[in-house]
Parts: sequence; C-alpha cells; structure tokens
Amino acid sequence: MGFPDRIERVVEIAHPPGTVWAALTTAEGLGSWFGDQATIDLRPGGSATVTWTGGHTADIRIERVEEPTVFGFTWNIYGLPADDPRRTYVEFTLEAVGAGTRLVVVETGFAQLPDDAYRKAYDGNTQGWASELVELVDYLDAA
Repeated sequence: MGFPDRIERVVEIAHPPGTVWAALTTAEGLGSWFGDQATIDLRPGGSATVTWTGGHTADIRIERVEEPTVFGFTWNIYGLPADDPRRTYVEFTLEAVGAGTRLVVVETGFAQLPDDAYRKAYDGNTQGWASELVELVDYLDAA
C-alpha cells in the first residue's frame, strides 16, 4: 500500500513531566482536555473510556504504563464500525526539558486499512492530534 502508517507530533510544554503525566493518565485530566468525561484503569490490560458531548465515545485498552515517561494504548480506528477488531496504537513519551516537558505522540497501525478507509482514518486522526494537543496545553496552562 504506500500510505504512511505513522502520525507523529512533538510539543514542548511549560510544565514538568509529572503534571503532564497526570493530564494524560487520570480521568480528571483526560475528561478535561481529550474529551468531556473519562474513566481509566491505569495498568497494562486496563481500560479507559473517553466520551465527548454529542455522543462520540472512544474505548481504550491500556498497553504500556511506565510512569512518568511512557503511556501507550490501543483504540478503535476512526471511521470503522465499533465492532471492527482493528486498532491503532498510540504512545505518549514524556521527556524533561529544563523546567518543562517534551511530549512526543506517535500513532501507528494505519497500514492495515484498505484504501477506502485509510484516508478518513489517517486524515481524521492527523487533524485530531493537532487540535487535541492544543487543548492539552490550554488545559495545563489554565490549571
């Protein structure tokens, strides 16, 4: 297929890794910047649910927890039916940089999609991460 399989975003955040970690891995944090409400069982094999006003829900399976540097999960692919077993993997990596944090977000797994589903999922998540990371920074700056 020749399509990119990876979305990667890097953002410098003027808050220490522990503060960023809490925003990524707690129900309060996720429900404030990533959605409108969230639950999370923060352990490999645990689950999280993020819901947005309007009814969209993301069901997340926690895959990796290495506090306070790596948080990874899989979730359903945007544009596919909810019962489709294919998922993408999202990993947040936090690195202390001075008094702040360099946050790298990588999402992979788009190459498994057929041509007709790829563009919607890849473009939707590319745009989604750009806006969600702005919301993360805004949430942290307002705290």
